[in-house]
This record gives sequence, structure tokens and C-alpha cells, in this order.
Amino acid sequence: MSSLLYGQLSLMMFLEYAIWGAWAPVLAAYLLGQMKLSGKQTGWIYATLWLACIISPFIGGQIADRWIATEYFLAAVHLAGGVLLLVAAWQRSFWGLFVLMGVYSLLYAPTLALTNSVMLSHLTNADTQAGGIRVWGTIGWILAGWGLAMWRRTGKQPVNVSDSLLLAGVLSLVMGVFSLALPHTPPPEHPGNPLAFLTALNMLKDPMFLVFIVISFVVTTELQFYYVPTAPFLEDLGVQNRNVPAVMTVAQIAEILGMWLLLPLGMQYLGIRWVLVLGVVAWPLRYIIFALMRPVWLIIASLGFHGIGYTFFFFAGQMFVDKVAPPDIRASAQGLILIVTLGFGNFIGTQFTGVILDYFKTKEGKFRWRPIFLIPCLLTVACAVAFIIFFRPSLPNAQ
Repeated sequence: MSSLLYGQLSLMMFLEYAIWGAWAPVLAAYLLGQMKLSGKQTGWIYATLWLACIISPFIGGQIADRWIATEYFLAAVHLAGGVLLLVAAWQRSFWGLFVLMGVYSLLYAPTLALTNSVMLSHLTNADTQAGGIRVWGTIGWILAGWGLAMWRRTGKQPVNVSDSLLLAGVLSLVMGVFSLALPHTPPPEHPGNPLAFLTALNMLKDPMFLVFIVISFVVTTELQFYYVPTAPFLEDLGVQNRNVPAVMTVAQIAEILGMWLLLPLGMQYLGIRWVLVLGVVAWPLRYIIFALMRPVWLIIASLGFHGIGYTFFFFAGQMFVDKVAPPDIRASAQGLILIVTLGFGNFIGTQFTGVILDYFKTKEGKFRWRPIFLIPCLLTVACAVAFIIFFRPSLPNAQ
């Protein structure tokens, strides 16, 4: 792989996830705070992306697979998405923001798969090269948070405007322009069946795969208790608003450590079964510490469990699917697990989280954080126990 290609693909991943990382960790604090939206309304704003992830394989993927080169499609949707984000940043009503974020999400969701498609179509050895490129997406997420924190420390961000959406909009415009410089990736000569992922439903007849996909779904629903309330929770504990974006990147720093060091060691010495169990356990450990509500330094450190949990469960889970799926439907199986988790799991999770936030909100507008975080703690503990009891795959070195 040439240095030019490595730079192009790495910067593509950097910008792709910097856009998402600019708003996703901290927007809830703005919605629940300055905009005074309810927990349920905040859940719906976040749910727009997950709803888009359910239907995006049928829209963006088919356009890029049949009619237009992928780099041109990426340029068009990111430029349009950037404009929508900039307009959304100035919205002060729920419905205005909901509609704008809904349209934006329909444009952004397909790019998550298409950037992977661009990367994989130009690599000569994906097993050894993909990790070193994909990690730049995590670095982009981290630096977006740090950049937002630095902007807030200057005190120059506009009033009654979402600075996180402004930053995401600017990054989206940059990504749109840069996409035109990506390697040419035309549609394949023989596009696949748009409903091919449905063939992977036959894998649900395997009890081990069924256990894996059901628990993956439940775990994903509880993941929203990190994405939605963590930023306002940290502010209530005394972390300054201007520092929250940088503080929350502790999770992504841990994710990089997990991918580069801990996951290879875990796969070698523990096997896929116990790696996945540890991934599930990481979330209740974090929620238990959140529920303690002190000391603050321990709560900040516990954000690292998010990165470890993501790596050990979701990333390792993709590896498990690749091992158990027949070669002719591996891509379909990966598509199925993404729709179940990134789509349905996250969507239902945002709704559930929003309802719980409203239920444990006092008349004075304060959140009762301890019971809020004990709920996902109990559910993820149940998932870990179920995994230990029922998940026993017949794979080499599964343990």
C-alpha cells in the first residue's frame, strides 16, 4: 500500500468519525439544558440516526452499488449534510431540530458502511492493513472532542446555538470536499441482491448464534445510557461544560488501547467466549461506578470501560460472526448484526433511556442519577450471566 493511499483512507476515516464524535457525546447536555427538552424528546433526536441505520442499506448502498461512484456519493451527502447540521445548530424547537436531524441522518447513515467499502476495495491485505486505517476514525472522534473543548474554553462560541452541531457541520463540509480526492471507486459490474442480508436469517437456527444476537440486541439498548445522559451527568457532578467533550474522550482512548493491545491478548489467552463476556461486564462496572456518584475522578476513569466494552463485545462480536458465518453469506451476516444492534437496538435504547430519564426527573428539573444508572446495570449483569451460562460456541480456542 502506497503512502498516498494510506493517507487518503486514513484521513477519510478520521473525518467520517470526527463528524459523529463532534456532536454525539455532548449534544444531550444542550438539549436537556439550554433547549429544555424532555428525556423522551432527547431520545427521539438521537434515534434519528438509528432509524436511518435500519433503512440505509436499502438506499445509499444501492445507489453506490448501481449508479454512482462511491466517492461522488460521499461528497454529495456530506456537503448536503454539512448544510443541514449548520442550520440545525440554530434551531430552538424540538420539531425543527427533529426534522433536520432526521434528514441529516438519512444522508450520514449510509456513509458508515460506504467508507468501509472504499477502504476494503483498495486494500491488498485487509487483515493486516484495515486496523491501522480504521483506528484513525477513533482518533478523529477524540480530537473532535478536544477541539470542541478548546473552543469552549475561549468563550467565543455563540449563545443559544449548539456549538457541537456547528463543529460537526464544518467537518461534514470538509469531508464532502475531501471525498472528491478519494480513490475512484465505481459501482461493481454485477451488483448484489439488495435483500441478500435476509439470507443470514437462516443462521438464527444455530442456538449459539441466536443467543449471541439476542444478547447483542439487549446490550445495545443499554448502551444509550452512556450516549444520552453522561454529558449532563458529568455537568451535575461539577465537570465544567467546556471540559466535558475532552473528558468523554477517555472512552475512545481506552478503545484504542483495547484494539491494539488488550483484544489480541484476550483472543490468544482467553478465547472468543470470555472476551465477549468481559465486553458485556465492562458496562455494568461503569454503571455501578456512575451510581456511586463519587469520587468524580473514579467516574471519569470509568469512562474507559465504554471503550473496552465496545472493543471486547462489538468489535470481537464482528470477528465471531465472521468465524461462524458460511463464506458465501459473511457480508450478509455482518449486515444482519449491524441492523439488529446499530439500528433496532440503538433505536429502542434511545426511547427506553428517554422514558427512564423523564421518570426519575424531579419537579425541580433535577435527575435522580443513582436509580437511572442502576437500571442498565441490572440488565447488563443479566446479559453477562446469560452469556456465561448459554453461550458455548464450538470454535477452536473458544474456551
